[in-house]
Amino acid sequence: MRRLLIVDDDQRFRGIARALLESEGFQVVGDVDGGEAALDAARRLEPDIVLLDIHLPDLDGFEVAERLAADEGGPAVVFTSTREECEFGSRIYDHGARGFVPKDELSAERIASLCE
Repeated sequence: MRRLLIVDDDQRFRGIARALLESEGFQVVGDVDGGEAALDAARRLEPDIVLLDIHLPDLDGFEVAERLAADEGGPAVVFTSTREECEFGSRIYDHGARGFVPKDELSAERIASLCE
């Protein structure tokens, strides 16, 4: 079972994402609301995957992804946002992420396909 950390400043979204992804086979090991908290949680909880909102109140998701990618054996990162992928261009992949899933298309299958 893949271990997943959810990072999003919207508590409601975190709850919905947790329920959905757990029902579809992921083990959600935690959910946090900011970039610094994400870095700390990733070190402590050692998730396989981090579902990472791009717009966070302290550090943006791109900076968080870059720092996670710098850690040897760190988690795979999948970005999410209410905005469309095309609005971010190559920045998604330039920061070490495996890909992007719009929030309204979130599914375990989409995340798993990006992390295989």
